[in-house]
Amino acid sequence: MQQAQQHGNLKTLLHALDPNLARVFLPFAMRHPSKFLAYGRLAHAYTKSEQIRQRESRDGLVVPPFLILSITASCNLKCIGCYATAVGTVRSRESGNDCHGKNLDFEQWHHVIQQARDLGVFGFILAGGEPFLFPRLLNMCAEFPDRIFIIFTNGTALKEEDFSRFRRLPNVVVIVSIEGNQDVTDQRRGAGVYEKIINTIKRLHGLNVLSGISVTITRNNYKYWMNSSSIDALLADGIHLGFFIEYIPADHVPGELNVLSNTERADFRAKMLDYRATKPIYIIHSPGDEELLGGCVSAGRGFAHVTPSGDLTPCPVSNITTHNLTLVSLRAGLESPLFQQIRESEHILETGGTPCALFAHPDEVAMLMKKVGAHRTNT
Repeated sequence: MQQAQQHGNLKTLLHALDPNLARVFLPFAMRHPSKFLAYGRLAHAYTKSEQIRQRESRDGLVVPPFLILSITASCNLKCIGCYATAVGTVRSRESGNDCHGKNLDFEQWHHVIQQARDLGVFGFILAGGEPFLFPRLLNMCAEFPDRIFIIFTNGTALKEEDFSRFRRLPNVVVIVSIEGNQDVTDQRRGAGVYEKIINTIKRLHGLNVLSGISVTITRNNYKYWMNSSSIDALLADGIHLGFFIEYIPADHVPGELNVLSNTERADFRAKMLDYRATKPIYIIHSPGDEELLGGCVSAGRGFAHVTPSGDLTPCPVSNITTHNLTLVSLRAGLESPLFQQIRESEHILETGGTPCALFAHPDEVAMLMKKVGAHRTNT
C-alpha cells in the first residue's frame, strides 16, 4: 500500500514537472525497488522545497530550484577550449595563477548547501574542475539525503571506493562528459580518455546508478550526435539523461572550437526534439530549451553558480560577482542588485542567436557591472 502511494506521488510530481521525466524515470524507478522509496522521499522533499521557494518569492526573494557548485578548481585533464579555464574556475599551477589554497573546504561547502536547502533549493549540480578530486565528495551528498546531487565528471577520476558507495546513495546522479567517438573525444580531452569514459558509464550501469552524458556541441561533433545510432549505443550502456550544451567561444583559450551556424543550430535543435519524443532519454539542450523559458535562466531564474572560492555568479560561464559566500550569506547574495538587474533586463536574457545570452551582450553586461559594482572572479 505504501509503495503504491509513493508510486502515485512520484508519478504525479514527474508529470507536473515534465511528462518526459515520468516517461524516462518511472520505468527506471520501478525496476529498482530498493531505490523507489528513496525517490518517493525525494519527491516529497521537492514539493516542500517548492513551497519554501514560493513563500520566499512572496517576500521578494527569488530562489532557484538548482544551485551549480564548482566544488573544486582542480582538474586532471587539460581539454581544448575549456571554458572553466577561460573564466578562471579552473586554474593551474603551471599558469602561475593558482587558487587552490582559496578553495572552499568541506565544512564551508556544507554550510552553503545547508543555507540553500533552508531557502528551498532542491538540487545541486556539482561541477569543477573535476568533482571527484574533491575530498569526501560523496560524504557531502550523503549528508543531505533529501536533496538531489547531479555530479558532472570527466569520468577518469572515480576511485574504487566511489563506485562501492553509489548503491547507498540514491540521491546521486552521475553525468559523464564525452565529445563523440574515440577520435573526437581523445582529440579534445587527451589520449585514452574515451576508453575510460565508456568503462565508467558501463560500471555505473552495472551498479544501477542513474547516469547520463554531457556533450559540448561544436561543428566538430554535432553531426555525430544527429546520428541515431550514436545515442542508441549509449542507451544500451545504460544512460538515461543527455545534456547537449552548445559551445560558447573563448577567444583567449588556445585551441578554439567552432560554434554552430544558425542553420546548423536549427537542424540540431530539430534532432534534439525528435530524440526527446522518440528515445528513452531525458534531454536538456542549451540554448534551445532556454528560449522556450523566455531566455537565460541564470541569476536565480532557474539556477545560480558558486565558484571554488565562494563567489556567487549568475551562471558558470559568467564570471561576474558582487558577493562571496565566505563573507555573506547565500540569502544576501541572491538579493544582490546584480542578480535583480539581470532578471529584470529582458534584452540581456535573449540569446541573440548565440549559445549564451550574457555572452551575446558584452556591452550591456559591462554597463551593468559598473552600475552595481560587480567585478570579475578571475581578477
